[in-house]
Amino acid sequence: MQKQHLEQIKNGKGFIAALDQSGGSTPKALAGYGVTEDQYSTEAEMFDLVHEMRTRIITAPAFDSEKILGAILFEQTMDREIEGKYTAAYLAEEKGIVPFLKVDKGLADLSNGVQKMKPIHDLDETLERANQRGIFGTKMRSVIKEANEAGIKEVVDQQFEIGKKIINAGLVPIIEPEVDINSSDKAQSEEILKQEIKKHLDQLNENELVMLKLSIPTNANHYKELIEHPQVVRVVALSGGYSREEANEKLKDNEGLIASFSRALSADLNVNQTDEEFNTTLKEAVDSIYDASVNKN
Repeated sequence: MQKQHLEQIKNGKGFIAALDQSGGSTPKALAGYGVTEDQYSTEAEMFDLVHEMRTRIITAPAFDSEKILGAILFEQTMDREIEGKYTAAYLAEEKGIVPFLKVDKGLADLSNGVQKMKPIHDLDETLERANQRGIFGTKMRSVIKEANEAGIKEVVDQQFEIGKKIINAGLVPIIEPEVDINSSDKAQSEEILKQEIKKHLDQLNENELVMLKLSIPTNANHYKELIEHPQVVRVVALSGGYSREEANEKLKDNEGLIASFSRALSADLNVNQTDEEFNTTLKEAVDSIYDASVNKN
């Protein structure tokens, strides 16, 4: 299955759906869906509601392998079921979509212009469970807010150090050092970031493969060299707070870069929509993101 999934992610046409909001971002995700905080009183109820939302998205007709290559899940979503199957198995077997898992525990405090990841104390156990559940790869996010060379180096070093452990567990890590789209020196950060990532890629062995999830660059095709690197399975882009329309337009200018959108995918979905309204809205989002991923200017 891993070989088949690798081929699909590497050469397939489509994009990766990010359904991995967790912890502190869950209330925000639910609020965007029309579920306010007064509609649940415990964390368990909150996560039940978010699983209902994700189940509705995943089981929708438009959410299939014709346009979606993979989906990134939150740990609780991986451990829950959809129609009697664990979520990853449902995605792979019923939808033909490759499952990924978010493994980071959130961001550390700002230092040297960046936010590294908090320690991932249970990584080994999580990776073992991910393998049991049929997960193909993982995702972990850091954030770069300033063009600080020391800070960006720390972020990339941490990402690849943990990435190596994930590779050793038989999974493909998505390295995600996001550059804040509101950064005043975004292009400069992206230049430093590209060089730091390339150093690490060049040190990987032939059988050590990674994916990259990056902010859509200020200068089109800035990451072309990384997209073409032999150790990179695929480079995907986050929407980073852009509207779907803006993210799609920027994405179209970047050859070989495909979407891995979260908010831009689900922004117009609402708990109060009828199934017909919900499915139509999701289809419009899927179609537009697919188009931006495969049809370039």
